[in-house]
Amino acid sequence: MPSPRRSVLRLIALIAALAPAAAFAASPAADPRDVSREMIVGDPAAPVGGDPKGDVTIVAYLDYNCGFCKRSAPALEKLVRTDGKIRLVYKDWPILAESSVAGAKIALAAKYQGKYETAHRALMSLPGGNVPQAKMLAAVASAGVDMARLQADATAHESEMVALLKRNDAQARGMGFMGTPVYLIGPLLVAAAPSYDEFRDAVAKARARQRGR
Repeated sequence: MPSPRRSVLRLIALIAALAPAAAFAASPAADPRDVSREMIVGDPAAPVGGDPKGDVTIVAYLDYNCGFCKRSAPALEKLVRTDGKIRLVYKDWPILAESSVAGAKIALAAKYQGKYETAHRALMSLPGGNVPQAKMLAAVASAGVDMARLQADATAHESEMVALLKRNDAQARGMGFMGTPVYLIGPLLVAAAPSYDEFRDAVAKARARQRGR
C-alpha cells in the first residue's frame, strides 16, 4: 500500500497537470448561454449549499488564496446556518495563483463524493495566500475527504470541472468583477468581505426588494 505522503504527491502532480492557470482564462469568447442569468444562478454543475429551495439565493465568486474570501467565509457559513432559507451557489473563480486553480479542482472533485463543502471549509481555513498544493491536499484529507476517490474523480470529471471553471470565469469577467470575493445576494451585488451583520442586512434588503417593497 502506498504511503499517504506518496499518494498526496501523486495527486499534486495530477491536479497540476489537469488545471494550469491558463486552461480556462484564455478560452475563446464565451457562449452567451453560459453567461445568462439562468446559468449564473442555476448552473446545474455548480455546488449548492443551504436550502436548495431557499427564498434568497447568494452566488459567491471565490478564490482559495483570497484573504478577503477567508475573512468572510465564517460569517457567510453562520448566516446560511442561522437563516435557514438561503440557497448558496458556490462559484470557484481561481484567479490569484496557480495554486488557486489546484484548490478549485480539489474542491470540485470532492463534490462527486458529496464533500464539496467539507473541502471548501478546509481550504478556506488555511491562512495566507498562494497556499501550496500539498497543504491544500493535507487539509482536505484531514477533514475526512476520501483521497483515493478524489484522485479518481479528478481524472474522470476533468472536462466537466474545466468547463465549469470556464463558465464561472466568463460570468465574472462579463459582469466586470475586478477580483474576489463577490457576492450576488438576490438582486444585490456586494464586492467586499461582509461581516455577519452586513450579510444579514443585505439578505433582508434582498428579500424586501423581491417582495416589491
